[in-house]
Amino acid sequence: MTPMVYLIPALAVTVFFLVRAGILEKQRQIYVLKPLSTLIVIAVASLSFLQPEWNLTYTVGVLLGLALSFGGDVALMFEEHRRAFTVGLGLFLLAHVVYAVVFGTLGRVSWWDVPSTAVLLAAGVGVYRLLKANLGAMRLPVIAYIVVISIMVSRAISTLSGPVFGAGQAVMIALGAVLFYVSDVILAASRFWKPWRYRRISLAFYYGGQLLIALAASLFGSAA
Repeated sequence: MTPMVYLIPALAVTVFFLVRAGILEKQRQIYVLKPLSTLIVIAVASLSFLQPEWNLTYTVGVLLGLALSFGGDVALMFEEHRRAFTVGLGLFLLAHVVYAVVFGTLGRVSWWDVPSTAVLLAAGVGVYRLLKANLGAMRLPVIAYIVVISIMVSRAISTLSGPVFGAGQAVMIALGAVLFYVSDVILAASRFWKPWRYRRISLAFYYGGQLLIALAASLFGSAA
């Protein structure tokens, strides 16, 4: 994992300035820093190919999810335009589908699914009730998004009992998915409930989650 030692602090720096640019509404800086941050995460996942042991399904799946996320990130830089927002939402929806398939394929159905499904169901209903008054024509797409991201988080948690992952590796995947979920809730609440100047803090959760999912690709065969 030596090469990643340099990429992780680099990501921390770009995300810090990205959040700052978002709060200060420095759009030109966002145009540079946001794609760059996602490319760094893609590089982290790609480095797994240099490890002695890696899982083709996981690494390729995560890279596909990150590629879709990259497209979503670019589209959402223009989120004030409804079409761009819809495209970004769709690309992230597909990214969650890919992640859910990968995590579900390598994970295992277990007792963890009972409490996690209950919590995610309650959270999803709560988020929808918070947003529904202002959704308008976006009601069905948002419902679909909530369902899919909830399934993705559920399947990420399923890796905790799967035979493929080490304990630390599974925790990173599950935590990464949860952070991704939190980032989307913050953005959705700011857009459809109450506008929040500091909503760009969600990017710290988003990139933290994506980084953990990407890092896990290099932990196969380790005692993590």
